[in-house]
Amino acid sequence: MKIVINRDQLMQSIQNVMRAISPKTTIPILSGMKLEANEEEVKLTGSDSDITIESIIPKEEDGIVHIHEVIPGKVVVQAKFLPDIIKKLPEDLVEIEADGELNITIRSGKAEFKLNGQDPEEYPQLPVLQTENSFLIQTDLLKTLIRQTNFAVSTSETRPILTGVHFKLENDQLELVATDSHRLASRKIAMNEETDSLSFKNIVIPGKSLGELNKILDDSQDSVQISVSDNQILFRTKHLFFLSRLLDGNYPETSRLIPEQSKTEVKVESKVLMQTIDRASLLAKDNRNNIVKLETKENNTIEISSNSPEIGTAEEALNTNEISGEELKISFNAKYMIDALRAIDAEEIKIQFTGAMRPFIIEPLDEGEQILQLITPVRTY
Repeated sequence: MKIVINRDQLMQSIQNVMRAISPKTTIPILSGMKLEANEEEVKLTGSDSDITIESIIPKEEDGIVHIHEVIPGKVVVQAKFLPDIIKKLPEDLVEIEADGELNITIRSGKAEFKLNGQDPEEYPQLPVLQTENSFLIQTDLLKTLIRQTNFAVSTSETRPILTGVHFKLENDQLELVATDSHRLASRKIAMNEETDSLSFKNIVIPGKSLGELNKILDDSQDSVQISVSDNQILFRTKHLFFLSRLLDGNYPETSRLIPEQSKTEVKVESKVLMQTIDRASLLAKDNRNNIVKLETKENNTIEISSNSPEIGTAEEALNTNEISGEELKISFNAKYMIDALRAIDAEEIKIQFTGAMRPFIIEPLDEGEQILQLITPVRTY
């Protein structure tokens, strides 16, 4: 195998594929990156057996030549040193050559590196997913959906199913839900008619996988094809395959957690509330739960406060746009609230409370976007 390739293009692909390679793998071949070259393209593959990423570099695209010379073949190269070697090469063109003994030579300008390769036949084969169970979604929209939900997954392994995001597609509606049992993030979007015949109910994607996918995808209007099988999900763009295993088990029924009616409703500007909570939490960061209190006052004001016995107190009055219903005092984790407000990303929000010890929900005032955040309050007395 031999390729002469543009360094920047190669570096971009290597960085993407490295996200799937774990230094702690128990399968030695998976500490390497598979390189395959043919007349049309160069393909790089990395895997930790939970996530597999394939990045494809076309020979040329939009009149720009990426690969200048190719002798088809494949080899597995040690991934640990590859990114640093390629990044620090002196010239824009890189030559990578592998001989029959799996010895790899990397040249650029007057620099030359020799690496020991591994047998590509030992590298696990990617499963072929049926494309009947597929639908398309815009890349930038998918990134937004991940950003608005993935932060709420559980980081504790005591209930592994909660470390993932629940994908549900039915009746032309896609819904993503994440919860760690203290808070919940949900986002729904209407899909097009092409998904009429499709229905997925129990697809739970590890939060870690979605986090890595989100870093690789670019903010474009291009489509991502999503294909689902029994235990895996594939995200496919023009030059990228991202395969993740799914989590085993049934995701809890979260719809019953969302209160039907509220006793107190507050309408307020999101950014102002977020900044006020952030200031109040400055003195609360040391205590275990980072707790901030909210209390409704007269003339449509609320008071946000925090109290750390060893440090001191913070209090701030905030004008809201409207308060209706019963008076309320409630305490909650400031970080959860700030995360939720960031995810909603709306100018004005409404918060619906059903009492001091019941979960409350936050939604944008504009009903156009179906996004909901739920937070469980904290007992402080």
